[in-house]
Amino acid sequence: MSAAAGSGSLAAESGATRAWRWLREHGVNIVAGLVVFYLLIPIAVIFVFSFNNPQGRYNYNWVGFSIEHWTHAFSRPELNEALLTSLKLALLATVISTIIGTVMAVALVRHQFFGRRLANFLIVIPMATPEVVMGAALLSFFLILGTPSLGFETLLIAHVMFCISFVVVVVRSRLIGFDRSLEEAARDLGAGPFTTFRLVTFPLILPGIFGAAMLAFALSIDDFVISNFNSGTTVTFPLYIYGAAQRGIPVEVYVIAMILFFTTVAAMGFTTWQQRRAEKMAAVRPEQEEAMPLPPVAATS
Repeated sequence: MSAAAGSGSLAAESGATRAWRWLREHGVNIVAGLVVFYLLIPIAVIFVFSFNNPQGRYNYNWVGFSIEHWTHAFSRPELNEALLTSLKLALLATVISTIIGTVMAVALVRHQFFGRRLANFLIVIPMATPEVVMGAALLSFFLILGTPSLGFETLLIAHVMFCISFVVVVVRSRLIGFDRSLEEAARDLGAGPFTTFRLVTFPLILPGIFGAAMLAFALSIDDFVISNFNSGTTVTFPLYIYGAAQRGIPVEVYVIAMILFFTTVAAMGFTTWQQRRAEKMAAVRPEQEEAMPLPPVAATS
């Protein structure tokens, strides 16, 4: 009787040990999955209610399934104008901040100059500063300069300013992990500095630059707080949603938001694929030639 009880307790203990070991091995993945699921809940709600057919102005209760709003997603002129303004602003801010940020990242990683450490510290400040403080500071700056009126130009300056920091951080991380022996090999083969950068360095860091540009685009098109301080009479897509929320957000806003989300996911997936492809290209090494056995010497008679 005691032997059976002991074997049962040992079996239970071994089962608990196996469960605890499995939980320790997969705990991080479980927590990560729960966090991702939690983050995707609002997006799932927006996706579901983009097929809703509300009777009034408010899209808060499920009424019935309809694809009418997807087929007429761009039927509101004021919404289209705000969306085009945001796209134009985001594209210009992305191009300008990506060029400036890439040059700054190359300078900070590859060159030694006076104030380099201070520059590395100052790059992080816009990322750590609350957007309310940054928006108010930019508004005060424009007023001190005597800007005639706030509008698209002030928005562009503000968006470029906070996008540069993110571009520098992303491109710099790519450059830090870059294999410099590839550049040395190109120079040994007679390539000059510009040719080496154009044919070796730039193609390998291009996925990082593209990823930084996509991040800058997402931050610019999604910004509300800084834009609200410095927009003047210019209405962007987030500002339109904020104004429409007071009188009822049209279902078309949900549809356009999902279109932007799917486009961003596709672009980030392409960026990830390019980064992995670049990492595989950088990891390629010439295979060592196997020593070929010498042919046997013919026996002489």
